[in-house]
Amino acid sequence: MRLFVRCLAILSALLSSSFAHAAPANRPTPGYIRVAIETSAGTIIVALDTRRAPRTSANFLTYVDDGRFDGVTFYRAARRKSDPKQGLIQGGIDMDVRRSLPPVVHEPTSQTGIRHLDATLSMARPNRTNSAMGNFFMTVGATPTMDAREGSIGYAAFGHVVGGMAVVKKILAVPTCCGTGPMRGQMIVKPVQILRARRMDGTAKPTRGVKPWLIGLKRPTVR
Repeated sequence: MRLFVRCLAILSALLSSSFAHAAPANRPTPGYIRVAIETSAGTIIVALDTRRAPRTSANFLTYVDDGRFDGVTFYRAARRKSDPKQGLIQGGIDMDVRRSLPPVVHEPTSQTGIRHLDATLSMARPNRTNSAMGNFFMTVGATPTMDAREGSIGYAAFGHVVGGMAVVKKILAVPTCCGTGPMRGQMIVKPVQILRARRMDGTAKPTRGVKPWLIGLKRPTVR
């Protein structure tokens, strides 16, 4: 009897922990800010975990509020060889330094507790710490190799896809080619346009000053 009660207690603790760290639903949720990413393939809605990954979330929101993601692309679809329906898609400013902000301080999964599970939103970065800027990825299927572990700082997960996961999977399945190193064969042949990214919760807080990527951009003629 004691063993049975003990097992129930352990199971209850595990379930409580799972629900505490569950991805938020697609509705206003304390501690999360939702962002709608409108693409040429459909709209993806992500919820940023501003409590557990405050710096990474704030960095992403600045790109959103400034309009730095408007007009960029999803340019990478990395499918697993063992299961092509799983992997990740990557998008953002790519190499456009005109849109970049200073690198954000790395918030590892060992610190935030946000693991790379299915539908996780995380920051892409060069192979060094404190280097992520305006490129991000979304997972299809769990990718625990992206988590921090002995000998690796991992990647900074900071939210989840809460709407439009079918769009994410659609992008993962598009034709790819080219690329070098870890990205060999993973570059999307016809990159998927990010038309606009906007907050769904709270008030936008754009930075002041010149927006270099807008210089020389042709605007619609008003008649």
